[in-house]
Amino acid sequence: MSQLTTHVLDTALGRPAAGVPVVLDALEEGGWVTLATATTDDDGRARAVGPESVPPGRYRFTFDTGAYYRATEQIAFHPEVVVVFEVTDTSHYHVPLLLSPYAYSTYRGS
Repeated sequence: MSQLTTHVLDTALGRPAAGVPVVLDALEEGGWVTLATATTDDDGRARAVGPESVPPGRYRFTFDTGAYYRATEQIAFHPEVVVVFEVTDTSHYHVPLLLSPYAYSTYRGS
């Protein structure tokens, strides 16, 4: 399993958000570098988005929520959600995203 995972839930519909494209980038000296891309599965999870291990540093997940909302015929007030976070050690980092048409939230999961 990747050291970095995510789970997207559609809180308005009360179900996992399947089919959300996700990009993982790392901040390097020259700027952001893409490490991996994935799409959430039927359970809203992207289990293998990125390498098995990443060094400490700053990373970001970019969620193409516009594509998800178009596919589910919902309003896309936030067509993209960018979550920047710091990796400080070799533990697993799970970054869930909770969506609704006009808001979103995130946290460090387990």
